[in-house]
Amino acid sequence: VELCDWWRWRVLEGSRSSQILTMIKTAHCLIQLAPHLSRIGCGIHRLIHSTTVTWTQPSFPSAVWKLGSLNHVAIATPDLKKSTALYRDVLGAEVSDIQALPDHGVYTVFVKLDNAKLELLHPLGENSPIQNFLNKNKTGGIHHICIEVNDIKAAMKDLKEQNIRCLSNEPKIGAHGKPVVFLHPKDCDGVLVELEETKL
Repeated sequence: VELCDWWRWRVLEGSRSSQILTMIKTAHCLIQLAPHLSRIGCGIHRLIHSTTVTWTQPSFPSAVWKLGSLNHVAIATPDLKKSTALYRDVLGAEVSDIQALPDHGVYTVFVKLDNAKLELLHPLGENSPIQNFLNKNKTGGIHHICIEVNDIKAAMKDLKEQNIRCLSNEPKIGAHGKPVVFLHPKDCDGVLVELEETKL
């Protein structure tokens, strides 16, 4: 992992869609760094204190919709009880009860972290998109990331004008009881992105 490149990486000027890609790339970096943290702890400490990260504000004017925080990272699992036990009993995290979402074809369990959440996904029904994912990835893995927006319909309209495709014409109600929509992974650097409407 090229740590120096990661820490010196800058947010370039661009449209709101580039902000989404920025968060995707950040999530990618965190996932790639995770297996190496035990070997590079002191090196990271030195790098943090010796490197200045420059952030450039996007050039677009204030708009109808606003991009918020990373809400959660979703993980598909073939064994929901086993995965829940891993985060609750081994790692000591607080987890939610299992929730069925028939409209989305999934069972979900949320893992609460200090600054975000993990969402464990398991297939519900024969036509579940999670089952299709598990058919290709037998042991499961990262399925999507979810980013908050303050106005999901305005976001959908604006992203469509920038050739970012949504996977549905209208938002659906997600696991948090709020409107959500998924963006086409081919338009988002190969990552399935979920937008969730929330008050920012």
